[in-house]
Amino acid sequence: VQLQASGGGLVQTGGSLRLSCAASERTFSNYAMGWYRVAPGKEREFVAGINWSGGNTYHVDSVKGRFTISRDNAKNTVYLQMNSLKPEDTAVYYCAASDHPRIGAVIAPGGIRYWGRGTLVTVSS
Repeated sequence: VQLQASGGGLVQTGGSLRLSCAASERTFSNYAMGWYRVAPGKEREFVAGINWSGGNTYHVDSVKGRFTISRDNAKNTVYLQMNSLKPEDTAVYYCAASDHPRIGAVIAPGGIRYWGRGTLVTVSS
């Protein structure tokens, strides 16, 4: 079981990036998924989560209105559209999946069953 994240890079303040996370198995369409990040010198932080169907999403306050999580179950892929990026968004971003359909399962790290490799997002000022 693998989660492959991509889409990171270097962008200027105010720019946009879209992260993608492709799951290797079709069963991930049954699970809630999310994005976490680790900024330099900081603890891992939950960023956004989405339930199995995509009908319920949650974003932390620091990204609300700027980031949008979505999924395409036909492609076994979850996305994080990041707009109006700020230097404080600089971090390694990780996608994550639970083995439960509800969004609550991905909000706390203890509910995560699978982690993907990180993708680095750098926002220059």
